[in-house]
Order: sequence, then C-alpha cells, then structure tokens
Amino acid sequence: MQPTQEISPEQLQELLKAYRQFVEKEIFPIDLQVVRGPFKQYLPRLKALREQAKSLGLFAPHLPKNEGGLGLNLLQFAHVSEILGQSPIGHYVFNCAAPDIGNMELLHQFGSEEQKAKWLGPLQRGEIRSCFAMTEPDFAGSNPVNLATTAVVDGEDYLINGHKWFTTAADGAQFTIVMAVTNPNASSPYQKASMILLPLDTPGYTLVRNIPIMGEAGEDYLSHAEVKFEQCRVPLTNRIGLEGQGFALAQERLGPGRIHHCMRWIGICERVFDMMCTRALSRELEVGKVLAEKQTIQNWIAESRAEIKASRLMVLDTAQKMQELGAKAVKEDISTIKFFVADVLMKVVDRAIQVHGALGITDDTLLSFWYRHERGARIYDGPDEVHKSALARSILKNYSSK
Repeated sequence: MQPTQEISPEQLQELLKAYRQFVEKEIFPIDLQVVRGPFKQYLPRLKALREQAKSLGLFAPHLPKNEGGLGLNLLQFAHVSEILGQSPIGHYVFNCAAPDIGNMELLHQFGSEEQKAKWLGPLQRGEIRSCFAMTEPDFAGSNPVNLATTAVVDGEDYLINGHKWFTTAADGAQFTIVMAVTNPNASSPYQKASMILLPLDTPGYTLVRNIPIMGEAGEDYLSHAEVKFEQCRVPLTNRIGLEGQGFALAQERLGPGRIHHCMRWIGICERVFDMMCTRALSRELEVGKVLAEKQTIQNWIAESRAEIKASRLMVLDTAQKMQELGAKAVKEDISTIKFFVADVLMKVVDRAIQVHGALGITDDTLLSFWYRHERGARIYDGPDEVHKSALARSILKNYSSK
C-alpha cells in the first residue's frame, strides 16, 4: 500500500521510540499469559490495547492515512515490524498481523469497491479478522499450482469444494480468501486458479480442527486450522481480480509478506537475545562464577549478534529495492532473506534455550512457544530448500549465458 505522506528520518525515529515504549510497557507484561491461553479470555484486554494504540496514532502503521493508518512505506514499516515482532501479540495489537495484513494488501490493490466496503473497511478498522486458504494436505505446499479445491460456475455463483489446512487464524475469522481452480483446462498451470472471498458463515464450510503444533492446538488468532468446503455457494462477484489470476495475486501477496515475516523473525531474535544475555549474567554455576564467563556462551552471544545484524541489513536492503523497483526485481533477494533469516532465527532461539537450561524447555518463558511455532519458518512461504534451489538456478543462468 502506498503512503499518503512522506515522513522524515527524524519523525521515523520518534515513531519507533513510541512503538518500543508501548510494546515494552503494555505488551511485554502480558504476552506470556496470553499465549498460554485461553486466548479468548484476554480479548477484552487486547481490544483495550488496540483502542489505546488508536488514541496514540500508532494503529495500523501499514495503511494509508486516509484509511486509518500512518502511511508508512514498506521500508519504514519494516523497522516497525521488527519492534512489534518482539512479542507474539505485537502485530495483532496494531492490526498488522498475518494473514490479515496480506489480505488487506490484496483487497486494497485488487478488490472491487463492493468488497472494499463490506470486508476491507472493517478489516482495516480491526472490527473483524480474516484468513487465507491455499495449502492442501494432499499436495506439497511448495508447489501452489497443484490444487484440488475447485470453484465451478453455477449461474451467477461459484460452487466451491475442497480441503485445506494450515489456514492460519481461521478460528474466529469472519471470512477467508480461497485459492481454487476455476479453469482446469488453462494452457498454463499458473492460470488455472482464482482467488475467491468466502464468508465463513457460508453453508458447507467447516472448521474441522485447530491443528496441534508440536502438541499445542492453539485458538483464535494463535491457531492453524484444517477446513473443508462442501458445495459452498458464493456470488461470482466475490472473485478477487480476474479469473485465473490466483497464482499471480499470490505472488503479489507473498513478496511483501516475506519482508514482514523476516522483520518479525528479527524482532523475535532481539527479544530472545536479550533473554539469553540476561540469563547468562544471572545464572550462577558456583559462588562468584556465572554462565557468561564460559567461552562457549560468549561465542553464542557474539555469533548471534553478528547474525542478527547481518539479517537486518539484508532484509532492509531488500525492502528498499522492492519499494523502488518492484517485487519482480528482487526475486533472488527474497529467496535469500527467506532461508537465511529463518535459519538465524532457529539458531538464536536454540542457543537461548540451551543457555536457560531446563527452564528453556518449560512454558515459564516464551522460548518454548517460539521454538514450537517458529520451527515452521523454514517450511511456510516456501521451504528453505526450494528457495535455495531457485536462487542457485537463477545465479547459474547468468553463468550459462556467458
């Protein structure tokens, strides 16, 4: 989404300071309790925090000012996203969490005026939530052109049938955007599917379960659902963009989305790094001797700091290039940051758990939550192996043409 007004570097620093203060004062004290759940118990408190963020002019930083946001561009929002990423509920409180933020961007760019009025407006104001249904249990998610879910034209409607899973935050959402095959005979596999908006009170839609992630099913915003569509009828006007444009729209959605994810992961790394250093200095091994004096621990701290800093610079560079040149111009960079930062995230969290010892594998800190839920960082939005292979092929093309 394009900004409605540029802000100066000085204004951005003041804004980032305000976000840090809010997150540290209002969100850090409650986030561990919220992720322990039940999530719904904390909804009134989270709603109050959202209203507080609105009153401070910090709500929805990614939206244009005339749509209730701050009008930040991609690079500016990346800095904010790192700060919000330091808490599992940071992006939620400021209404810029996935999958909502991706659906906002999609509807903003390609939605009809009717779709914007009925769904985008309430979503932007934080009145409703949404989800995105693409991945299917019977097909590899790394190849999104393979879909069994279909949307068949019946008069003025689509009839949607299919089976999806890892539909993040479906529990409690009001609508989903479904990737479904509308033109199975298209000459290109990239033109078979369309994106269709489906209200979740549509007859035939079923939330089968919240999928347990390493033993934790989660609920509401902190969940990943398995869902089914059986003869779900929605108007043809619910299609987003053109028929057969689903894959292209998914790429539009995923480009900025990977920037958002990477900056959120860096935020996690910073919080975890702080926890690791604090624990290393406070954990006594014997009288007068603390864990931080051990060379192995010092190596982990030094390596983590270098890797986090490298990740940040790499992602911000990609965000700036994408902002100036467009998503297609930074395909190699997107693949690079996706697998690089996901790997750094896992290393830093794992080191922090090791420094915390037995405490690190309990639910008395956020470390176990992040270890469970962010292990998926190396899988979703394209497995690391797929991104590495794509990057290598792209690099080698340049050599084969010489």
